[in-house]
Amino acid sequence: MSNQYLDPNLKVFTLNSNPALAAEIAKVIGVELGKCSVTRFSDGEIQINIEESIRGCDVFIIQSTSSPVNEHLMELLIMIDALKRASAKSIGIVMPYYGYARQDRKARAREPITAKLAANLLETAGATRVITLDLHAPQIQGFFDIPIDHLMGVPILSQYFSKKDLSGDIVVVSPDHGGVTRARKMAERLKAPIAIIDKRRPRPNVAEVMNIVGNIEGKTAILIDDIIDTAGTITLAANALVENGAAEVYACCTHAVLSGPAIERIENSKIKELVVTNSIALSEEKKASKKIKELSVAELLGEAIIRVHEEQSVSILFD
Repeated sequence: MSNQYLDPNLKVFTLNSNPALAAEIAKVIGVELGKCSVTRFSDGEIQINIEESIRGCDVFIIQSTSSPVNEHLMELLIMIDALKRASAKSIGIVMPYYGYARQDRKARAREPITAKLAANLLETAGATRVITLDLHAPQIQGFFDIPIDHLMGVPILSQYFSKKDLSGDIVVVSPDHGGVTRARKMAERLKAPIAIIDKRRPRPNVAEVMNIVGNIEGKTAILIDDIIDTAGTITLAANALVENGAAEVYACCTHAVLSGPAIERIENSKIKELVVTNSIALSEEKKASKKIKELSVAELLGEAIIRVHEEQSVSILFD
């Protein structure tokens, strides 16, 4: 790919959630990041100023709605409104991590469906397309009435493990029933069998391992999930695999939320290495962990932006 993208009608902006990833994506495409400033009034209100003309341009905003999720979501909504009022031709949201995705249905009476509310807000503000990565629930695509390109982290994670010199037989493990499809996709790429951990969750962020379905005896297990938040599920799963005869355990995920006691749990667990992507910006403290390996999604997202802008097929990137 050439280092300079020649179409002046493509503009890429970043807000505050993940400027390092945005800079990487801009480099992949061969454009300069658009000039804009995000400031706060003394009462905390967000003010955004776009410092260049975007009239008639295809504009893409790179912003994960990660912690602090409400700040980042509000920044994004205000930016969309600013772009719309400045006569952008189209406004694409590149949202590597979609916050509120775990609130995708009513699990009990009188609960909101906040993933749908967030979709409504983005559309109402003026977004014309969304590019995202590993939605927690694929049906969230149906919450939007605008085009949405749902890219996958499995190829990037699988490629890393296929090049890694792992000892013995490999088994890909889903930490719950909901992740079986994801585990199977990785298993196909690594030409390995799968196993499933049957667990129940008594209350949010508390997981209890029940039993393991599949043969893991003496094998190198790779646990795969979309999100690792407090790391309770993944560390319990890793410890259970070792207790039941796995030789060693690796873990991987697309979205490293890693909140609360996550790092401490990972450090004290049987996980040999945790492989994550940079869909969410990691703090220096998290990057300092010797167990964490970060992979970049910049090339995937940069290629998606170019294909959307040039009206080419994006489906080739789904694999």
